[in-house]
Amino acid sequence: MQEKIYELSLELLQNSNYFNSVIVPNMKINYYWSQDWSEEFYILLAKLGFISTTYETSEGLVLLPELQFEYGVLEFKNLNIDSKVKKLIKEDKFELSFDTSFNQLLEKIIQHHSKYNWLKGPYLTLMQMLHQKQENYPNFKLHSIELLSKESKELIAGEIGYVIGNTYTSLTGFSSREKRYNNCGKLQLVLLAQHLQKRGFNFWNLGHPHMEYKKRLGSKVYTRESFLNIWQEATKNRALKDIYE
Repeated sequence: MQEKIYELSLELLQNSNYFNSVIVPNMKINYYWSQDWSEEFYILLAKLGFISTTYETSEGLVLLPELQFEYGVLEFKNLNIDSKVKKLIKEDKFELSFDTSFNQLLEKIIQHHSKYNWLKGPYLTLMQMLHQKQENYPNFKLHSIELLSKESKELIAGEIGYVIGNTYTSLTGFSSREKRYNNCGKLQLVLLAQHLQKRGFNFWNLGHPHMEYKKRLGSKVYTRESFLNIWQEATKNRALKDIYE
C-alpha cells in the first residue's frame, strides 16, 4: 500500500478538472479515504471509476475508494467456460436470480469472508440503502445476483455489484464451500456473463485483475488510462442497462 493515503471529498470530486488533471495522472496513488458515507458521494466515486471498500483505523471505519492502477475487464467475446462448468450447465440444476435474496446474500458474504470482512458498519448500511432506493438514482443501480438450487431454492453462490450505463461492476460475493456444490461459484460467474452479454452490456468490470479465477474466466488487464477511456465511453450519457429479463 502507498505510504500516505489522502482524504477525498464530494467537493473535490465534483471538480472534473481536479479529477482529470490531479488524480488520474498520479500513478503513485491508488487509495484514498473518506468519512463521507452519503449515497451521493459513493455513487459519484463509482461513476468516476473508483471501487470502494472499507478500512479499519484507530479512529474507526473509513471508506476506502480506490482508483486502480489496473483493472480486470471481461469482454464477453473472451468468456471462457471450462468443462466442469459446461457439465453443470447441461445438468440444469441451478438458476440465476436478481434482487430476490439481497439481505440473505449479504449475510452469506459476511460469513464467507469472516477473516477479512470490509462489508460492515456504515458501508453495510449504505449498501442496504442503495438497494432499497435503487429506483431513485440516475444511471446507477445496486443489484444482488443469486445462484439458487432449482429444487430447494437454496442460495448457493452470489454477489453484489452495480450497473452504470452499459457496464456492470462486481463488488464482492461468496460461494458455498460444501463439496456437493463444487464449481458453483464459477457457474454463477459464467451464467452472469452470459446474461450480461444477452442484455447488451458492453463489458464487466471485475476490479483487481490478477486473481486467477478472473484470468480463467477470460478477463483482460487494462491500465488505468485504457480502462477509463472505455469506462467513460460506456457510462457517460448512456441509458442505464436493465439487468432483468
